[in-house]
Amino acid sequence: VQLQASGGGLVQTGGSLRLSCAASGIIFSTNVMGWYRQAPGKQRELVATITSGGITNYADSVKGRFGISRDSAKNTAYLQMNSLKSEDTAVYYCNIFFPTTGRTYWGQGTLVTVSS
Repeated sequence: VQLQASGGGLVQTGGSLRLSCAASGIIFSTNVMGWYRQAPGKQRELVATITSGGITNYADSVKGRFGISRDSAKNTAYLQMNSLKSEDTAVYYCNIFFPTTGRTYWGQGTLVTVSS
């Protein structure tokens, strides 16, 4: 399984970005796709997850500003990020978890920089 994240870049405070994460390989229909981020000097943290059934979960810090969605036919997850703040600056990683095997796969990360 391979994950390809894209869509990062430089944006001003209050701006928006949309990240994409495309999974390829053997993708079990029951899965959870997620976005995590790691800021300089900090641990990786959960941003949002979405199950194959469409159930979403968000970190408190992004609720109301970020939206996770997916196109299961394309094995792709999206993260719409609005009202960006400087503290959202981080490398964003996507992953996919398969409950049937217990395995998690990670993408390579995409850098989001929010400038004030």
